[in-house]
Amino acid sequence: MSESTNTGIAAKFNNINSTLERFMPVLAPAGVVLGVALPWFFINFRPYITLIFGIITFTGALKLKARELALSVKNPLPILFFFISAHIIMPVVALFLSGLIFGNDPEVISGYVLVYAAPTAVSGFIWVSIFRGDPALILALILLDTVLAPLVVPGTVRILLGAEIMMDMTGMAVSLIYMIVIPTIIGVALNEFSKGLVPKKISPYMAPFSKICLVLVIAANSAAIAPQVDLRNPRIWFIGGVCIGFTVISFTFGKLTGLLCRKIGFAKNAGREKEVSVFFASGLRNTSAAMTLAIDFFPGPAALPTILGIMFQQTICALMGKIYMGKNKPQENK
Repeated sequence: MSESTNTGIAAKFNNINSTLERFMPVLAPAGVVLGVALPWFFINFRPYITLIFGIITFTGALKLKARELALSVKNPLPILFFFISAHIIMPVVALFLSGLIFGNDPEVISGYVLVYAAPTAVSGFIWVSIFRGDPALILALILLDTVLAPLVVPGTVRILLGAEIMMDMTGMAVSLIYMIVIPTIIGVALNEFSKGLVPKKISPYMAPFSKICLVLVIAANSAAIAPQVDLRNPRIWFIGGVCIGFTVISFTFGKLTGLLCRKIGFAKNAGREKEVSVFFASGLRNTSAAMTLAIDFFPGPAALPTILGIMFQQTICALMGKIYMGKNKPQENK
């Protein structure tokens, strides 16, 4: 097959991926609907969740470079502010508010805490590209948060929930290592050692495939808790409404954190770029990972905030981006 033919095929796959990215706010809810509507089919993918999720993480990691992390660490304030906002303030806020709302239901409360203990979402890179943020910073935040997830997630859950919820902390950490850390290391290593050649060759094909994998993960996990998702039950809608409220709060904290980064020691343009990156990194969560952990290691009702959070996160992200970051006209995602 000639090089021009390969280039043409890659371009077609890039177009497919761009289309799927535009429909990101729809893909996650579609996965939930498919899993709940056809649980007998999608439950068959549950044994392969770790592998499928690893493909998603690997595909995202192909964009990451260790040198980007080194550049960003030269000025660690945005990274420090992000971790304070995303992994200290927001989990505590989620625990406090969900405790007020669901005081007699510690299992549902644990689901909200798990969502905001989870690492930032790889999809943040897409939104940062659209809204002209700092790509090096968002990649550094994703990489650091991902690699530290086996420590941060179980640690946050243990500190905030204590003995209220029985869970396998070691199993959770090992699951995160397989789903997130190992695929990330492999992706970054391939990018670095090939000097970007491997990602250039395979990313056009892997990127749209990873979107399909994301829908599969969501559908398979949704199938596992389909009996609990009774849309006729007002409680389900109430839990979903609280998920929307928490997501808005998370992006609001991201906006405040980004403004703080912008005001402290950065040039005007560079400060705005860092603000955008911190905003999306703080507001987004890897809800697919949180849902997988909830189903595998938490009591059944803990999965409800994670699955309902998935349905709304990307749509709210688009809305919050326009509200908080809309002064500069976003560029088209290429």
